[in-house]
Amino acid sequence: MERLGHGVIRKMVTDATGTVEYSLPIGDQIVPMNPLLGRTIQLGYAGEIRCLACDRKTRKSFNQGYCFPCLRKLARCDSCIVRPEECHYDQGTCREPVWGETHCLIPHTVYLANTGALKVGITRGGNEPIRWVDQGASQALAIRTVPHRLASGQVEVVFKAHVADRTNWRVMLSGEPDAIDMGAERDRLLGLLAAKLGGLPGTPMEADVRTIDYPVLAYPEKVRSLNLDKAPLVEGTLQGIKGQYLILDTGVINMRKYGGYVLELSAS
Repeated sequence: MERLGHGVIRKMVTDATGTVEYSLPIGDQIVPMNPLLGRTIQLGYAGEIRCLACDRKTRKSFNQGYCFPCLRKLARCDSCIVRPEECHYDQGTCREPVWGETHCLIPHTVYLANTGALKVGITRGGNEPIRWVDQGASQALAIRTVPHRLASGQVEVVFKAHVADRTNWRVMLSGEPDAIDMGAERDRLLGLLAAKLGGLPGTPMEADVRTIDYPVLAYPEKVRSLNLDKAPLVEGTLQGIKGQYLILDTGVINMRKYGGYVLELSAS
Protein backbone atom coordinates (compact mmCIF):
# COMPACT_ATOMS: atom_id res chain seq x y z
CA MET A 1 0.00 0.00 0.00
CA GLU A 2 1.20 3.51 -0.86
CA ARG A 3 0.50 6.05 1.88
CA LEU A 4 -1.23 9.05 0.29
CA GLY A 5 -1.96 11.17 3.33
CA HIS A 6 -2.26 11.31 7.09
CA GLY A 7 -3.95 13.79 9.42
CA VAL A 8 -7.22 15.46 10.31
CA ILE A 9 -9.79 15.20 7.53
CA ARG A 10 -12.54 17.54 6.42
CA LYS A 11 -15.40 16.97 4.02
CA MET A 12 -14.38 16.33 0.44
CA VAL A 13 -13.85 19.32 -1.83
CA THR A 14 -15.77 19.17 -5.10
CA ASP A 15 -15.65 20.64 -8.58
CA ALA A 16 -18.80 20.04 -10.63
CA THR A 17 -17.69 21.71 -13.86
CA GLY A 18 -18.09 18.34 -15.62
CA THR A 19 -18.23 14.94 -13.96
CA VAL A 20 -17.74 15.81 -10.29
CA GLU A 21 -14.09 15.88 -9.24
CA TYR A 22 -13.46 15.00 -5.59
CA SER A 23 -10.48 15.79 -3.37
CA LEU A 24 -10.01 14.83 0.28
CA PRO A 25 -8.38 17.36 2.63
CA ILE A 26 -6.22 15.26 4.95
CA GLY A 27 -3.67 16.92 7.21
CA ASP A 28 -1.76 19.45 5.10
CA GLN A 29 -2.59 17.70 1.83
CA ILE A 30 -5.45 17.71 -0.66
CA VAL A 31 -5.64 14.23 -2.18
CA PRO A 32 -7.47 13.86 -5.54
CA MET A 33 -9.87 10.94 -5.18
CA ASN A 34 -11.11 10.35 -8.74
CA PRO A 35 -7.78 8.82 -9.85
CA LEU A 36 -8.24 6.18 -7.15
CA LEU A 37 -11.34 4.72 -8.81
CA GLY A 38 -10.83 1.02 -9.46
CA ARG A 39 -7.95 0.82 -6.98
CA THR A 40 -7.90 -0.78 -3.52
CA ILE A 41 -7.81 1.86 -0.79
CA GLN A 42 -7.45 1.76 2.98
CA LEU A 43 -8.67 4.22 5.58
CA GLY A 44 -7.08 3.71 8.99
CA TYR A 45 -8.25 5.34 12.22
CA ALA A 46 -6.02 5.21 15.29
CA GLY A 47 -8.52 6.75 17.71
CA GLU A 48 -7.62 10.46 17.61
CA ILE A 49 -10.20 13.19 16.92
CA ARG A 50 -9.49 16.92 16.85
CA CYS A 51 -12.11 19.68 16.81
CA LEU A 52 -12.27 21.42 13.43
CA ALA A 53 -12.81 24.79 15.13
CA CYS A 54 -10.39 24.89 18.09
CA ASP A 55 -8.15 21.85 17.41
CA ARG A 56 -8.90 20.48 20.89
CA LYS A 57 -8.45 16.74 21.19
CA THR A 58 -11.86 15.21 21.85
CA ARG A 59 -13.12 11.72 22.54
CA LYS A 60 -16.26 12.29 20.50
CA SER A 61 -17.08 14.37 17.45
CA PHE A 62 -20.31 16.38 17.38
CA ASN A 63 -21.99 17.89 14.31
CA GLN A 64 -19.46 16.29 11.97
CA GLY A 65 -16.28 17.60 13.52
CA TYR A 66 -16.67 19.67 16.69
CA CYS A 67 -15.87 19.15 20.37
CA PHE A 68 -18.62 19.54 22.99
CA PRO A 69 -17.62 23.08 24.12
CA CYS A 70 -17.69 24.27 20.50
CA LEU A 71 -21.01 22.48 19.96
CA ARG A 72 -22.44 24.65 22.75
CA LYS A 73 -20.65 27.86 21.72
CA LEU A 74 -20.61 28.14 17.93
CA ALA A 75 -23.50 29.52 15.90
CA ARG A 76 -22.76 26.98 13.15
CA CYS A 77 -23.61 24.23 15.65
CA ASP A 78 -26.88 25.77 16.89
CA SER A 79 -30.14 23.95 16.25
CA CYS A 80 -31.29 26.74 13.91
CA ILE A 81 -28.74 25.56 11.36
CA VAL A 82 -30.77 22.37 10.97
CA ARG A 83 -34.08 24.22 11.43
CA PRO A 84 -33.53 27.63 9.81
CA GLU A 85 -37.11 28.68 10.52
CA GLU A 86 -35.96 28.95 14.16
CA CYS A 87 -33.24 31.54 13.42
CA HIS A 88 -33.14 33.87 16.42
CA TYR A 89 -30.68 36.54 15.30
CA ASP A 90 -33.36 39.24 15.37
CA GLN A 91 -34.02 38.36 19.03
CA GLY A 92 -30.46 39.29 19.94
CA THR A 93 -29.56 35.76 21.02
CA CYS A 94 -27.30 34.61 18.16
CA ARG A 95 -24.25 32.85 19.60
CA GLU A 96 -21.92 34.64 17.16
CA PRO A 97 -23.59 37.76 15.71
CA VAL A 98 -20.75 38.50 13.27
CA TRP A 99 -20.84 34.91 11.94
CA GLY A 100 -24.62 35.18 11.66
CA GLU A 101 -24.33 38.39 9.66
CA THR A 102 -21.94 36.85 7.15
CA HIS A 103 -23.63 33.44 6.86
CA CYS A 104 -27.31 33.94 7.66
CA LEU A 105 -28.23 37.55 6.93
CA ILE A 106 -27.45 37.11 3.25
CA PRO A 107 -29.58 35.93 0.31
CA HIS A 108 -30.48 32.26 0.33
CA THR A 109 -31.84 29.98 -2.38
CA VAL A 110 -34.72 27.55 -2.08
CA TYR A 111 -34.38 24.64 -4.51
CA LEU A 112 -35.80 21.32 -5.61
CA ALA A 113 -33.48 18.35 -6.10
CA ASN A 114 -33.66 14.76 -7.29
CA THR A 115 -31.66 12.61 -4.87
CA GLY A 116 -33.53 9.44 -5.75
CA ALA A 117 -36.81 11.19 -5.01
CA LEU A 118 -37.93 14.81 -5.14
CA LYS A 119 -36.87 16.98 -2.19
CA VAL A 120 -36.83 20.63 -1.21
CA GLY A 121 -33.78 22.31 0.29
CA ILE A 122 -32.14 25.64 1.07
CA THR A 123 -28.62 26.99 0.83
CA ARG A 124 -26.71 30.27 0.83
CA GLY A 125 -26.82 32.13 -2.46
CA GLY A 126 -23.84 31.11 -4.59
CA ASN A 127 -23.38 27.82 -2.72
CA GLU A 128 -25.91 25.91 -4.81
CA PRO A 129 -23.65 23.53 -6.79
CA ILE A 130 -21.65 22.57 -3.69
CA ARG A 131 -24.80 21.88 -1.70
CA TRP A 132 -26.38 19.87 -4.49
CA VAL A 133 -23.28 17.71 -4.95
CA ASP A 134 -22.94 17.14 -1.18
CA GLN A 135 -26.50 15.79 -1.17
CA GLY A 136 -25.88 13.53 -4.17
CA ALA A 137 -28.47 15.27 -6.34
CA SER A 138 -28.62 14.11 -9.96
CA GLN A 139 -30.88 17.04 -10.88
CA ALA A 140 -31.43 20.37 -9.15
CA LEU A 141 -33.43 23.51 -9.81
CA ALA A 142 -33.29 26.83 -7.94
CA ILE A 143 -36.87 28.07 -7.52
CA ARG A 144 -36.88 31.03 -5.13
CA THR A 145 -34.47 33.59 -3.72
CA VAL A 146 -35.04 35.03 -0.24
CA PRO A 147 -33.23 37.79 1.69
CA HIS A 148 -31.94 35.74 4.64
CA ARG A 149 -31.79 32.32 6.27
CA LEU A 150 -34.90 32.77 8.43
CA ALA A 151 -37.00 33.41 5.32
CA SER A 152 -35.52 30.35 3.59
CA GLY A 153 -36.60 28.21 6.53
CA GLN A 154 -40.09 29.68 6.52
CA VAL A 155 -40.46 28.94 2.81
CA GLU A 156 -39.05 25.43 3.22
CA VAL A 157 -41.60 24.67 5.94
CA VAL A 158 -44.40 25.50 3.50
CA PHE A 159 -42.93 23.19 0.86
CA LYS A 160 -42.11 20.26 3.12
CA ALA A 161 -45.78 19.77 3.93
CA HIS A 162 -45.95 18.43 0.36
CA VAL A 163 -42.44 17.21 -0.51
CA ALA A 164 -39.59 15.62 1.48
CA ASP A 165 -36.85 17.86 2.88
CA ARG A 166 -34.30 15.09 3.51
CA THR A 167 -32.22 12.81 1.34
CA ASN A 168 -32.66 9.07 1.75
CA TRP A 169 -28.96 8.22 1.48
CA ARG A 170 -29.58 4.53 0.89
CA VAL A 171 -31.79 5.30 -2.10
CA MET A 172 -29.31 7.93 -3.32
CA LEU A 173 -26.51 5.34 -3.33
CA SER A 174 -28.59 2.55 -4.89
CA GLY A 175 -28.20 3.67 -8.50
CA GLU A 176 -28.99 6.34 -11.04
CA PRO A 177 -32.47 7.69 -10.26
CA ASP A 178 -35.18 8.13 -12.86
CA ALA A 179 -35.25 11.64 -14.29
CA ILE A 180 -37.88 14.01 -12.92
CA ASP A 181 -39.52 16.84 -14.86
CA MET A 182 -38.20 19.43 -12.42
CA GLY A 183 -39.89 22.37 -14.16
CA ALA A 184 -43.27 20.68 -13.99
CA GLU A 185 -42.79 19.85 -10.30
CA ARG A 186 -41.78 23.44 -9.57
CA ASP A 187 -44.88 24.77 -11.33
CA ARG A 188 -47.12 22.26 -9.58
CA LEU A 189 -45.82 23.13 -6.13
CA LEU A 190 -45.76 26.89 -6.70
CA GLY A 191 -49.37 26.75 -7.88
CA LEU A 192 -50.42 24.58 -4.96
CA LEU A 193 -48.68 26.80 -2.39
CA ALA A 194 -49.22 30.24 -3.96
CA ALA A 195 -51.49 31.52 -1.20
CA LYS A 196 -49.10 30.55 1.62
CA LEU A 197 -46.00 31.78 -0.20
CA GLY A 198 -47.62 35.12 -0.96
CA GLY A 199 -47.12 36.35 2.58
CA LEU A 200 -43.45 35.36 2.81
CA PRO A 201 -40.35 37.26 1.66
CA GLY A 202 -38.68 36.27 -1.58
CA THR A 203 -39.22 36.10 -5.31
CA PRO A 204 -39.45 33.21 -7.79
CA MET A 205 -36.35 32.39 -9.82
CA GLU A 206 -36.15 31.58 -13.51
CA ALA A 207 -33.33 29.05 -13.67
CA ASP A 208 -32.29 26.08 -15.76
CA VAL A 209 -32.29 22.55 -14.41
CA ARG A 210 -28.79 21.49 -13.38
CA THR A 211 -27.83 17.88 -14.17
CA ILE A 212 -24.94 16.43 -12.15
CA ASP A 213 -22.79 13.45 -13.15
CA TYR A 214 -20.89 11.51 -10.49
CA PRO A 215 -17.74 9.37 -10.85
CA VAL A 216 -19.29 5.95 -10.25
CA LEU A 217 -18.06 2.74 -11.87
CA ALA A 218 -20.65 0.55 -10.12
CA TYR A 219 -23.36 1.00 -7.52
CA PRO A 220 -23.62 -1.50 -4.63
CA GLU A 221 -26.14 -4.31 -4.91
CA LYS A 222 -26.83 -3.79 -1.22
CA VAL A 223 -26.02 -0.52 0.53
CA ARG A 224 -24.03 -1.31 3.68
CA SER A 225 -22.56 1.44 5.84
CA LEU A 226 -18.96 1.17 7.09
CA ASN A 227 -18.22 2.59 10.57
CA LEU A 228 -14.68 3.60 11.57
CA ASP A 229 -15.66 3.73 15.25
CA LYS A 230 -16.52 0.04 15.15
CA ALA A 231 -13.97 -1.14 12.56
CA PRO A 232 -11.03 1.31 12.49
CA LEU A 233 -9.54 -0.11 9.28
CA VAL A 234 -11.68 0.15 6.16
CA GLU A 235 -10.44 -1.46 2.96
CA GLY A 236 -11.95 -2.13 -0.44
CA THR A 237 -11.96 -1.29 -4.13
CA LEU A 238 -13.17 2.26 -4.74
CA GLN A 239 -16.10 1.87 -7.12
CA GLY A 240 -17.52 5.37 -6.97
CA ILE A 241 -18.01 8.65 -5.15
CA LYS A 242 -21.37 10.35 -4.72
CA GLY A 243 -22.52 13.02 -2.29
CA GLN A 244 -19.90 12.81 0.43
CA TYR A 245 -19.79 9.00 0.24
CA LEU A 246 -17.03 6.69 -0.95
CA ILE A 247 -18.55 3.60 -2.55
CA LEU A 248 -16.34 0.56 -1.96
CA ASP A 249 -16.98 -3.05 -2.91
CA THR A 250 -17.08 -3.71 0.86
CA GLY A 251 -19.57 -0.99 1.76
CA VAL A 252 -20.09 2.78 1.73
CA ILE A 253 -18.60 5.40 4.04
CA ASN A 254 -19.80 8.95 4.64
CA MET A 255 -16.58 10.99 4.79
CA ARG A 256 -18.35 14.09 6.10
CA LYS A 257 -19.37 12.16 9.20
CA TYR A 258 -15.70 11.79 10.13
CA GLY A 259 -14.69 15.44 9.98
CA GLY A 260 -11.98 15.99 12.62
CA TYR A 261 -10.87 12.34 12.68
CA VAL A 262 -7.15 11.73 12.20
CA LEU A 263 -6.99 9.17 9.38
CA GLU A 264 -4.40 7.56 7.15
CA LEU A 265 -5.27 7.05 3.49
CA SER A 266 -3.39 4.44 1.46
CA ALA A 267 -3.91 2.85 -1.95
CA SER A 268 -2.46 0.03 -4.02
